[in-house]
Amino acid sequence: MASLSTLTNPISETCFFLPKSCDLGFSRSKIAPFARSNIFKNSNVSSEGQCSSTFDVPLLSCSEVTERMRTSRESHKAKQLYLAMYSSVSGGITIDPAAMVIPMDDHMVHRGHGVFDTAAIVNGYLYELDQHLDRFVGSATMAKIQIPFDRESIRQILIRTVSVSECKNGSLRYWVSAGPGDFQLSPSGCHRAALYAIVIKDQSPPDHSGIRVVTSSIPIKPPQFAVMKSVNYLPNVLSKMEAEENDAYAAIWLDSDGLVAEGPNMNVAFVTKEKELLMPCFDKILGGCTAKRVAVLAANLVKEGKLRGIRVENVSVEDGKRADEMMLIGSGVHVRSVVQWDEEVIGNGREGPVTQALLNLLLEDMKSGPPTVRVHVPY
Repeated sequence: MASLSTLTNPISETCFFLPKSCDLGFSRSKIAPFARSNIFKNSNVSSEGQCSSTFDVPLLSCSEVTERMRTSRESHKAKQLYLAMYSSVSGGITIDPAAMVIPMDDHMVHRGHGVFDTAAIVNGYLYELDQHLDRFVGSATMAKIQIPFDRESIRQILIRTVSVSECKNGSLRYWVSAGPGDFQLSPSGCHRAALYAIVIKDQSPPDHSGIRVVTSSIPIKPPQFAVMKSVNYLPNVLSKMEAEENDAYAAIWLDSDGLVAEGPNMNVAFVTKEKELLMPCFDKILGGCTAKRVAVLAANLVKEGKLRGIRVENVSVEDGKRADEMMLIGSGVHVRSVVQWDEEVIGNGREGPVTQALLNLLLEDMKSGPPTVRVHVPY
């Protein structure tokens, strides 16, 4: 393709993508909508502007699209099963994974204007639903999205979606977006925000073994965006990929002052040599619901003499690496021991006893905790 500087004809008379010598192989007048036999034929173009091999693009009906999506999902084994999805756009719940879709012109898709949250499903109960829902509403406010329903209505929709799924152990993930409307930058063309929720059953076996982490070279989000749980997760994704490229489980972010911040989707905590549980401040990072609950449960270890105290304050990298124990905390990892950070071995290089005790407390709380953290699902 010629550069703009070498063009001899006006741009309005120049075709950059389809040279006149290339026959597309179809006539618009011959196309009958939604017929299976309709095929759009396009061609690759050689450097000399001549057409080479053709490829076929079928024109599909709505039912054909759905069927192809269903076939595509069934053709490969996935670790996660999608059991039910609610969409305020359709106004209901579906249990057909092929129908679990959102509009392309939803501003969450092409502008990242949306927030989300999660809740674990354990033995037929939603764990910390209200705590996560409070954060969800707060994130939506910070993102300037007006939630389409009141809080209690959303709560009932989420519980109903889990009930329909018949999932007793899994996770519930839910989003609110600026909504569908157009492909503009401003959400002013979106007539109403949209709520989505999906129930997921993960078939991966639980793994609580010790892991290795590295320091992330991907810039951390500014505090204004880090403290809300938005769908803008590209930095998180790149950070996770960086860890995997270095044979590690996660990459740890440092804040603008070089202090320990968080992982890509989990909080960080330490057990100091003085046997205190130490967590970084939440003013520049996402306030993890699970991390805050673990801090509450850790009071039991203080009573038992396994911990001397609990502190939330700034943590330097040096203090973190010389701690007796290091752990990642989140709804996905629960509480997991870190045995190595970069080239530094943490403690004795084995899963820490306090970390294991906190994991056991959390798992027990998820199974038999008080009503303030467990919401029964009426199946």
